[in-house]
This record gives sequence, C-alpha cells and structure tokens, in this order.
Amino acid sequence: QVQLVESGGGLVQAGGSLRLSCVASGSISGINAMGWYRQAPGKQRELVAAITNGGSTNYVDSVKERFTISRDNAKNMVYLQMSSLKPEDTAVYYCNADIVVRTRGLPTYRYWGQGTQVTVSS
Repeated sequence: QVQLVESGGGLVQAGGSLRLSCVASGSISGINAMGWYRQAPGKQRELVAAITNGGSTNYVDSVKERFTISRDNAKNMVYLQMSSLKPEDTAVYYCNADIVVRTRGLPTYRYWGQGTQVTVSS
C-alpha cells in the first residue's frame, strides 16, 4: 500500500505565507513526478506546480514568483512554499505523485493525498 499525507494548511491573512508538506509512504520503489493541485469551491481542480525527480519545475501562471515547489527524494517528500497569498488562493490543496510500487513488475501509479484546506482572508 502507498499513502500520501499532506500537512501545513490553515488560515492566513492576505500577504502571508504558508508551507505545505506531503510525505509518501508504503511499498515505494521510486517516485517520478510530484505535484500540487488545488480545488476551490465550484471550480475544477487545477495544477498549481509540479516537479520531476530531476528537479525541473513548472507552475500555473497565477502562482509564478509567489509559490515554490521543492522535494526531498531521500524522505519521499514534496513541499509547496506559498508567499504573498491572495484570497483567490483559497482552496483545498492536494499533492500527488507518480510512484513506482515495489511489487512484481514495478508498476507506476498516480496517488493522491486527502487534501489540506488553505484559506486566505482579505
């Protein structure tokens, strides 16, 4: 079994900062891309940022220069440092990862965390 668990969400005033963390655990042989998505009420889930196992990153335009994604491959963790937060960043944030499962055939599956709420007040 493989599990992703997020932490670090909460309530913050506009202009503030938060750092989200996500740890993967279980029968893991390796992890390819990892990412953060978010879903605001009444809206579709959108990709916020992604990072390859080599460290290449990409961001949705609305968070560029404000958010930074990083990962610690030794700890199977991915982070999202969020700064200059705006009310429109309010959403449930989900991490995901393409994980090579340590079982016969070493299949790769995409796993999702349960989500963590980020609320930015104006």
